[in-house]
Amino acid sequence: MPSFKPVAALTRGLDVLRAVNELRDASVAALHKETGLDKATIVRMLETLEHEGYVTRNPSNTGYITTGRTLQLSRGYDLHHRIALLCEPILAEFRQTIGWPSDVALFDHDAMIVVQTSRESGPLFFNRRPGFRAPILETSIGRAYLAFCADGERDRIIERLRSRIDPRDALAHDPQRLESILAEVRERGFACMDDSYSNREYSGQLWAMAVPVRDEGGILAALNIMMLRSAVTPEAAQERFLGMLTEVAKRLAVSLRGNI
Repeated sequence: MPSFKPVAALTRGLDVLRAVNELRDASVAALHKETGLDKATIVRMLETLEHEGYVTRNPSNTGYITTGRTLQLSRGYDLHHRIALLCEPILAEFRQTIGWPSDVALFDHDAMIVVQTSRESGPLFFNRRPGFRAPILETSIGRAYLAFCADGERDRIIERLRSRIDPRDALAHDPQRLESILAEVRERGFACMDDSYSNREYSGQLWAMAVPVRDEGGILAALNIMMLRSAVTPEAAQERFLGMLTEVAKRLAVSLRGNI
């Protein structure tokens, strides 16, 4: 039990800072909706955070964004590194079993960030080290995550991608086609890399299939296998690897539970 009553003003300030970080470009109205705090309190918290250098006004509108100073708050905590250490032995064993490399990726606001990979060397290395940010709508890991996340989260992600000017987010502007793709992913239990992404990034030589890493609490990450198109067709991969890929995802979910 704490020996003192929590400081309410500090709690409210942290709530506002957390919300600005999540929204990435936060108006007072959006923060009011997100935190439930009255607008006068939100303005007071924002002005304090701005004075201390943690947020600043977005010069292009009336919203607020976090500054680089917020990085100082996370120097003692490295989620991605910790998750990478948990995944490393499982991915290494999986690669030895099937002969093809894999990535584990976490959702990160508007992309999937690779936290661990077994692409250490060889023809499928391509310098995609941990920390690589993969587009959500074109990659197998992004589609696997998006298809199996909660409906509300999916809607927020798509809306965020729709607001950006990026050709990699084109599917966000075609909701009917996107939902058809995601429905097929849910029906089959796995997602595939979009051909346009394969052609642009890998000259059409590589493709990937991915499954969600999830438990009863929801989706935690996504896991893929990268393969040469000339060596393994999607039909062959589904028959040979999908069962093993799903089992490895279950093992990862056990390891990651409580750490994300």
